[in-house]
Amino acid sequence: MAAQNSAGIQTLLDAEREAQKIVQRDRTKKVKDAKAEAQKEIEEYRQQKQEEFEKFEKEQNGGNKKAEEDADKETEKKLAEIKQIGEKTGPKVVQDLLKAVVDVKPVAPERIAQPVA
Repeated sequence: MAAQNSAGIQTLLDAEREAQKIVQRDRTKKVKDAKAEAQKEIEEYRQQKQEEFEKFEKEQNGGNKKAEEDADKETEKKLAEIKQIGEKTGPKVVQDLLKAVVDVKPVAPERIAQPVA
């Protein structure tokens, strides 16, 4: 009877060891699955944030382009105004400059004009 008990105990110990191996294998598989799932979630989150960043960047660049276009239009408008004023007053300015150069009227400074006493 002792041999039977000993064989029964040995069978129970073997079954317990086998159960521990199965549990350990299952835990290892669960950890691997959890790690893979976490990696997948991280990648999805990264992709989502990348898309949000790209959208934000496009919006900001669009704002800059709009400001750039507005500045270009304003510059063109101012240049057109300056050209128009130049065309209108240019001949008069040239005439005044030539008159000043050609019709010289020398004037002695006041200090030189007074006799030294």
